[in-house]
Amino acid sequence: MSKLTGKVALVTGASRGIGAAIAKRLAQEGADVAITYVNSADKANTVANDIRAGGRRSLALAADSADPHATVAAVQRTVQELGRIDILVSNAGIGYWKPLDQFTLEEFDRIIAVNVRAVFAGAQAAAPHMESGGRIITIGSCNADRVPAAGSTLYAMSKSALIGLTKGIARDLGPRGITANLVQPGPIDTDMNPADSERADSLRALMALGHYGSGEDIGGLVAYLASAESRFITGAALTIDGGYNI
Repeated sequence: MSKLTGKVALVTGASRGIGAAIAKRLAQEGADVAITYVNSADKANTVANDIRAGGRRSLALAADSADPHATVAAVQRTVQELGRIDILVSNAGIGYWKPLDQFTLEEFDRIIAVNVRAVFAGAQAAAPHMESGGRIITIGSCNADRVPAAGSTLYAMSKSALIGLTKGIARDLGPRGITANLVQPGPIDTDMNPADSERADSLRALMALGHYGSGEDIGGLVAYLASAESRFITGAALTIDGGYNI
């Protein structure tokens, strides 16, 4: 029996990259998986079809994480159509990189809405449906702990906010047997941050291992945190960055 047989997961922002890898890994471990997307319906449906081809149920739900009502609706549809929710993975996120004096207040509001408020709204909506053993897992960034270059003010701020949010959720839900943890990836080879980009060599130089990670690396850690094996881990920020932050 797989580790997550009988479980239902919702992964936000999972039409591609890290989110898609997480969704597929949870399905491989036996979970039925709903995913959300904003614009990439074809890619999201491909991920969902791949999951179904492996024998698990899957939904592809249009939901913009900038709208908290859309996040709550995705949780509700997951429960209605898949029968329950045991695992929430808040992966959707955005970033802006520019000098401090060039940011706009609109960019500030949007990055908080997507990277922080949506995580709160999702957890608040999912928790009432979770039983003991429920898992709330958020994908942050190693930039919450280290900002090695200029231009990352808003992104780093939004990701560091997830540390306190995760600890608070863990404290509130711990008595019910529900854990909350934060995964903080470093450079991961995706279409948003490819390992062959112009800045890739400068990032590799900062890593002890000297190479990018993969979405599957993140999926493996999330699958562990979603399983019963991680039952004594909560309120933690787990960095997976190839030694980027040491």
